[in-house]
Parts: sequence; structure tokens; C-alpha cells
Amino acid sequence: MNPPAGKKTMDYRYEKHYTREEAKALLPQVRQWLQRLNHLRGELERFDKRLSGLMNPGHDVGGELVNHWIRALAEAQEVLGQFQQRQIMIKDLERGLLDFPAIIGGKEVFLCWEQDEEDIEFWHDLDAGYGGRERL
Repeated sequence: MNPPAGKKTMDYRYEKHYTREEAKALLPQVRQWLQRLNHLRGELERFDKRLSGLMNPGHDVGGELVNHWIRALAEAQEVLGQFQQRQIMIKDLERGLLDFPAIIGGKEVFLCWEQDEEDIEFWHDLDAGYGGRERL
């Protein structure tokens, strides 16, 4: 979305701004990414517990376990990169709480969405957070 006439892009914190329709169109993919991230987070926690038990002197911490841990970490970074490339902010991974930069009435704000919500129905000021959500 281009800035309103007379506004310069540098007046905004974010380069990418979503319309409600654009953000809504991304929700199916975003849901898949969140599901994958939460799965990988669980795997990484399991690997971390197993690896921490092997960190005693005399234990070999290489091998298959470390390979799985590295692959899970790399995949999580790849999925996080999908959000970062699109300037979609993950506010709470467990809840699936996301913010999409947007322009409403010439003002830069966030469209706010939580994974249990069917549609994007809320927005808030950049510094307001979840407590400042208002209906669109």
C-alpha cells in the first residue's frame, strides 16, 4: 500500500502496510506457519532437555540428536523469516498473536489478529499493544 498523497514513506516506521483484505488473504498461510513454529518450538525444547543431560564431561554431544536439533532450529528460523520478510510482528507465539502494519486515516497502526479469530477485526496504535485494541 502506498502512502497517502503528501506523505513520505520515511514518515512511517514500517515499509510494508497491509489493507485488511491483504492481511486476511494471508491468514491461511499464517496459520500454517504458526502451527509449524509451535511444533518446532516443542521439538527444540525436547532436544534442549536431552542435550543438557549430555553436557557432562565425557559425553559425546554430537551425532543424530544434534543434527535433529540443528535442522529444527534452521527450519524455525526459516519460518520466522517468512514473518520478518513481510514485516508481520509475532507478539505472542503461543497465543498466535500477530500485528500487521497498516495505515488507517493516514496514521500508521497495527491490524491485530489472534489465531482463534476468523477474521481481522481489530487494530491498535503502534505503541498501545493488545490492551488498546479497537474494532475496525
